[in-house]
Formats: sequence, C-alpha cells, structure tokens
Amino acid sequence: MTNSRSSSSASSGIGICGATFLVFLVLKLTGYIDWSWWVTAPLWGPCAAVIAIVFAAGAVYLLFVTCRLIFRRIKRASKKDSGRALR
Repeated sequence: MTNSRSSSSASSGIGICGATFLVFLVLKLTGYIDWSWWVTAPLWGPCAAVIAIVFAAGAVYLLFVTCRLIFRRIKRASKKDSGRALR
C-alpha cells in the first residue's frame, strides 16, 4: 500500500518586509512619524543588504587573492636569491 501525499507549500502572504512597509506607510500618512524616504526602506532594504554582503565577500576574496599572489612572488624571489648565494 502506497501513501502518496504531496505537500506543496506556496507563499500566500505579503511577508515581513511588505507588512513592515505597510505599517510604516500608515504611520507616515497618519503623521506619527516624520520620516522622508525611509518609509520605503522595507522594500529596498533586503536588496541593499544582499548587495552589501556580496560586495564585502568580493572585497575579502580580492584581498585573499592579492595577498596570495604577493606571497608567491616573495617566495619565488627568495628562492632566486638563495640560489645565487650558493654559487
């Protein structure tokens, strides 16, 4: 006997960012907060956070690659110098 249950989950809500935006928008329109464009931060905030994380990871990667390249050149130069000293 086989039990064929299919479970599919579909998002059917506005999410936490959408809800936060609606709360900020209502507060802005009713005059409880006096923010300018920060009211829309829940809409673009997650994208900005992802871009910042990707940028930081790229900067760390470039730093790692550059340091590795410099250390290899130093190591290669020291091998050449030690070979000349033996002659």
